[in-house]
Amino acid sequence: LVDGVDTHQIDPVRLRLKMGYVIQQTGLFPHMTVADNVATVPRLWDWDAARVRARVDELLELVGLPPREYRRRYPHQLSGGQRQRVGFARALGADPPILLMDEPFGAVDRITRERLQHEFISIQRSLGKTVVFVTHDIDEAVMVGDRICLMKMQAEIAQYDTPDAILTRPASAYVSEFLGRDRLVRRMSIERIHPDALEHPAGGPAANEPRVQVTSTLSEAFAAALSSPTERAAIIDGDRYIGLFSAISLLESLRRERPDATTEGGSQVASGV
Repeated sequence: LVDGVDTHQIDPVRLRLKMGYVIQQTGLFPHMTVADNVATVPRLWDWDAARVRARVDELLELVGLPPREYRRRYPHQLSGGQRQRVGFARALGADPPILLMDEPFGAVDRITRERLQHEFISIQRSLGKTVVFVTHDIDEAVMVGDRICLMKMQAEIAQYDTPDAILTRPASAYVSEFLGRDRLVRRMSIERIHPDALEHPAGGPAANEPRVQVTSTLSEAFAAALSSPTERAAIIDGDRYIGLFSAISLLESLRRERPDATTEGGSQVASGV
């Protein structure tokens, strides 16, 4: 079902137009400008010119490419990361309910890849889209996925669950071996600070203890604590101090169950590995 409609009852061409698609090599048309690439699907839906232009500008702003600077450029005039942003914008062109992203960041360098991953997470949360994100990188799946479908050869599902559940409770020896021995490190990279696990000593934080936002991951908070002479970090919510994070806080946080994550609007991101 897509938006409550049985996909078997929809014309395949129209069904395809209702889905956004991003691939590893972006698939941009080299003879078309950035604006024309992004406008591809809206034009197939016969949007009028004014609506198409407004949508193109809106999407270029969304992916961090100012329209005045980029709409007339061609793909060969862009960096790898910029081409991926244009590909993402094109996939969102007609506001599809579902996005399929097939190794979308696999062709860029590590630094650009990490930046694009964070940008994707931010945009996805703001839009509330359902995204099927295909990747062979378990760290990427853990980072971007609300749920992960770990698949074996011949499309056999080895485990389908939240990242936290897969990392803490592998369903089989195969899954455990696939994840490797650094499952705890991966879990720390996705788990957020649990306010209930913080310490509250008399006197509050010391002046030389680093400040860390409560929305940070356990890895970020622990790194900050290790850099402090007191081996603690002050956790804040905006400007408000809420407690101290230490190695004990880390252990307490890891003992707690992470609730199933859902994006705003109820959509989920499924990562296939």
